[in-house]
Amino acid sequence: MAARLARYNRGQPPNPLSHMANLLFALIAYLIGSISFAVVVSKAMGLPDPHSYGSGNPGATNVLRTGNKKAAILTLLGDGLKGWLAVWLAQRFGPAYGIDDTGIALVTAAVFLGHLFPVFFRFAGGKGVATAAGILFAIHPILGLGTLATWIIIAVFFRYSSLAALVSALFAPFFYVLMFRADVIAAAITVISALLIVRHRQNIAKLLAGKESRIGEKKKAQ
Repeated sequence: MAARLARYNRGQPPNPLSHMANLLFALIAYLIGSISFAVVVSKAMGLPDPHSYGSGNPGATNVLRTGNKKAAILTLLGDGLKGWLAVWLAQRFGPAYGIDDTGIALVTAAVFLGHLFPVFFRFAGGKGVATAAGILFAIHPILGLGTLATWIIIAVFFRYSSLAALVSALFAPFFYVLMFRADVIAAAITVISALLIVRHRQNIAKLLAGKESRIGEKKKAQ
């Protein structure tokens, strides 16, 4: 995959449209990322705005607090799909306009930032776990599977969803470099991982304090 991405402009004269194409695809990616499926699905199914209850986070976990598993699953799939779609579009159609590795890196970061700070929803976005997973699967299925396997292993053994997400975020850049090389795409994945960790800062505090809820554990009444 890395070799395929790097070949876009290799051995070819510089394309004057390359920089413009990189920015255009990044803008498209940001707009795709700004579609908050937690809000869209909740509105379509007559559920309250996910910003208004629970953690206030527009993500599948918070939507699940309504008791509607279908809505939560649709949110999870939608958030993951938009990450995959943005990168796939750049990979599929970008080469014709001279998009290069820098463009792919910009797209991966842009769609993730769109999820975190959606322009359509007053920049109040989610934590980005599903969207990050979609991005990794688009870059390479094995990269996505490896990171997903890490999440599952941590979740099964420790039963903390947030801890599984944090460990997966730490390992994702390492997996990419191990599979390919340290390049601008690896840097973009590292930035995404760092942002995901920052978005989980409250969960980190709860984990350190021993107050984080485990998977399948009902919250105690306050």
